[in-house]
Amino acid sequence: MVGVACNSGDGDFQSQGAVMLKNFVNVRRVKSFLGSAFLLLSFGLLQGCGEDSEKTAMVRQAIAIESSDECHLCGMIITNFPGPKGQLYSRGISGNMRFCSTRDMFAFIVDPENKHNIQEAFVHDMAVTPWDHPDNEAFIDAKKAFYVIGHGKKGAMGPTLASFSTQADADAFVSSEGGSVYRFEQITLELLISMNHMSTESHGASAHE
Repeated sequence: MVGVACNSGDGDFQSQGAVMLKNFVNVRRVKSFLGSAFLLLSFGLLQGCGEDSEKTAMVRQAIAIESSDECHLCGMIITNFPGPKGQLYSRGISGNMRFCSTRDMFAFIVDPENKHNIQEAFVHDMAVTPWDHPDNEAFIDAKKAFYVIGHGKKGAMGPTLASFSTQADADAFVSSEGGSVYRFEQITLELLISMNHMSTESHGASAHE
């Protein structure tokens, strides 16, 4: 009788163990399924975010500057002045901001409150458009452009940065108009201020002649 009782107990134990093992396996399967589902969902969300970012960047494009548009920095009518213009998009500010000169645009960009928020920026490629009346079709990526500072041509309110899509065009401009070539990340507040000094010296020299 004792042996039968033991065998019966062992059978119950084995049966309970089999059930526990089966439940454990089922739990593992559920966890595995949930984990895979979570990964797929995360991938989908990331992919969706990436697509949204690309779509948003596509929306942030250069737009035509109209005859009544005012400079975001100084408030003057943009098309009343010669030389390359600028426009940009910045985090925290809705819409496109347009500027009467590349110098005014960079004055906004190098401001410590703004420089880390710049998203897209655009300037005229002066190798393909007239200096006095830049064309709306000639806007290029400002971050990839080449800039000439210290040349003889004037923009809105004096000296400005002549902008070009290639190094060769910038060098050719320097050969005919003077100045030095800079890249987007080299433009600083100090450099812009030095342009203002050059403007003051130029007016002073003209007054003494």
